[in-house]
Amino acid sequence: MARTPLDLDELVEHWTLLKDEQALVSGKRGATRLGFAVLLKFYTQYGRFPRNRAELPGEAVEFVARQVQVPALELESYDWTGRTVEYHRA
Repeated sequence: MARTPLDLDELVEHWTLLKDEQALVSGKRGATRLGFAVLLKFYTQYGRFPRNRAELPGEAVEFVARQVQVPALELESYDWTGRTVEYHRA
């Protein structure tokens, strides 16, 4: 079943980093910064973490990437199975 693309209102409502979330993200760099940010926003919306990149809507990744000033393509180098993602989930 195809997923309906997110509109701007949905992106703003569910994928905008709040001030305290921006502070949590600020100490990270590159793929780690973007990965942490999308994990955080996914969790706040769905109450669980995504299992992998495929669960993340592309437009949401682009939206968050602009906020954290990291190219969306950097997410491809985020390690979904290593210690970093376990630390981020904790």
